[in-house]
Amino acid sequence: MIRMRKKAVSIRNAVPEDAAAIAEIYRPYVENTAVSFEYEAPGRDEMERRIREITKKYPYIVAVQSGKVVGYAYASVFKARAAYDGCVEVSVYLDESCRGQGIGSFLYAVLEKKLKAQGIRHAYACISYPDRGEDGTLTKDSVRFHYARGYSMCAYFQDCGYKFGRYYSMVWMEKAL
Repeated sequence: MIRMRKKAVSIRNAVPEDAAAIAEIYRPYVENTAVSFEYEAPGRDEMERRIREITKKYPYIVAVQSGKVVGYAYASVFKARAAYDGCVEVSVYLDESCRGQGIGSFLYAVLEKKLKAQGIRHAYACISYPDRGEDGTLTKDSVRFHYARGYSMCAYFQDCGYKFGRYYSMVWMEKAL
């Protein structure tokens, strides 16, 4: 447990009972931003399915503050071939009211420690990218966040995701664990 702006935050493994809180955290990213290229926000049942599936092989963790889940991070399959078993894709999402407090960094630090212990060598983050400038639905905050945590840019895909009537590019960032 660490203190974030005078409020203690703890990290624990996600359980299926966290699905409703996780769905609520993720919903604004789907409905209001191009951070996620999903068009429909998954509900509790779908998030519960995702938690159960991911935790069969990889860590899925939540940040808890004052008894409430305020963020989550997880690793998932990078490519579904045995040759890629030392690599994962990572994701992190925070409750909108908790950004800028260090919780995302704390989640990633714990996630990366768990991945290292599991023998994972590389983490990759797939990030939607506003190469024509930031707008009300997408900024470069995620890219800045990953750079600050030691990730480097490794791939760029132009205009590959369509949402809100326009195309967005995508970048991949990587970190050797």
